[in-house]
Formats: sequence, C-alpha cells, structure tokens
Amino acid sequence: MHDSLRFSQVDVFGSGPISGNPVAVVHHAELVSDAQMRAFAQWTNLSETTFLLPPTQPGADYRLRIFTPNEELPFAGHPTLGSAHAWLENGGQPRCDKCIVQECGIGLVKIQRSEGGLAFSAPDFIKAGSVDAVTLEKAVRAIGVQPDIIVASNWIDNGPGWLGLLLADAQHVLAIEPDYAAMGTLNIGVMAPHRNGPADYEVRAFVPGIGEDPVTGSLNAGFARWLIHANIAPSRYTARQGTVMRRKGDVHVLTDEEGEIWVGGICTTVIRGSAQL
Repeated sequence: MHDSLRFSQVDVFGSGPISGNPVAVVHHAELVSDAQMRAFAQWTNLSETTFLLPPTQPGADYRLRIFTPNEELPFAGHPTLGSAHAWLENGGQPRCDKCIVQECGIGLVKIQRSEGGLAFSAPDFIKAGSVDAVTLEKAVRAIGVQPDIIVASNWIDNGPGWLGLLLADAQHVLAIEPDYAAMGTLNIGVMAPHRNGPADYEVRAFVPGIGEDPVTGSLNAGFARWLIHANIAPSRYTARQGTVMRRKGDVHVLTDEEGEIWVGGICTTVIRGSAQL
C-alpha cells in the first residue's frame, strides 16, 4: 500500500450542482501499479477513474491513464476535462499560455479554457466511415427503434469505439429503452435535433456491461467531427445528455477559425481528499 495520494472527484459537463458525469482523479500516481489502478477503478465503480502521471512525451504537461471498471481506455472526454480541472486546481502549470497538453493512449490532446469551463480538441478517429448492413441492423434492433427514423450512421471511434446513429427527432432518442444483451460488444451513441428544446441536440450513450453513460465527451466529440465535416450539423451547437438519468449534462461544441473542433463544459470539484491504494 502506498502513502495517501491526493484525490479529487470532479463533476463534468454539469449545468448545476452534481448534475453532470463524475470522474475520480488520483494525483501523483507514478508509483501506483497497473493492478492497483484497475482495482481502484473497479472499487470506485464510476464510468472512469484516472491517474495523473509525469509526462513522457515532449510538449505534454502531464500523462493521464483512464480506466473503466473493466478496462483501460486510450481516450475519454469527460475524464480528460475533469482531470485537467483537478490538475490545474492542485497547482498544475501549463507550459503554454493558450492551452494544456495532455498525454494519453491516443497521443497528445489539447485542452483550453472555454465558456466558463474547459474544452478539449476533438481527436482524430481510430475508426470512421460507413457501418455495414448487418452491424447496423443489430444496432437498430438493440435500441428498439424503427429503421425509418435513422437519418444516418457512422463509426465515430476515437478510443472507446463508438457506433454513432443520427435519429430524426430528440423525442425518439428520449424514448429509447435499450437491450444491452442485443448489443453484444457494440458501444452505441444516438443523437437527434431538438425542436425548440433546451439544447440544439439530445444525446444518449449505451455501453454493454456498464449501462447508460450520463454525459460522454468522447461520443460528443465523435458526433461533432462526423456531422460538422459532413455539413449536417452547424459549426457551433449545444447538446444535452443525461436527461433520462435525471442528469442535466450540458455540452458545448465550437469550431474555431482554423477548423479545429472543441468540446467543452463546466467542471466542478465535488470531493477533495486522499486515497489509500
């Protein structure tokens, strides 16, 4: 067992107190073993638990390892923002005035202050493009919707492995009752426009073995890269997520003058303390 390590639990993408998605952050974790990281992530039982480490790549401010209760991820969105927030709050000093640079499994990810919170630069896809007919049929059957309300589909995998479905209307998204057994190993994200709603789009994320994720940065980043580049979504929009779970996730998407897409939201530290691993 290590000495006590500084610990933060951060609410990410919230629109009020404890309304977003929590992430557990362990600071100064360079002496924590892989087995201890996995065990602690299983114990917290949050969608993700992260560990802050010294960087190994030039230009990075810190290195981040991201664990679900079941596996390590090369990238995830709300853990990226929550961990950057915790790092800054605990004395982290970026090398660059304009942005923070995080090293993680997919490489270097840029983070900047945005609209009262933080935003990350949507990473490139590991897998993108059209979904084959058999897989698409499986996904549609798993979320229990009629095929004619599917507007478009695409692989939008930037680490967690998302299959993205664009539906015709937000009410269809809110009505989904997923069959996780039917998903197999598919991580399915759904999105649809609101008509005079609280945001431009409604988003939900379904992960077999875990369930529904309250507010999902990687999925929102995948949708943004796909739909903005396809001229389906505007260059700037808002998305709501977590509604069915009684959360109030608020995600802001912005394309800057250079064409870089930023996905952001509010981060709030809810718990500060120490962890014994």
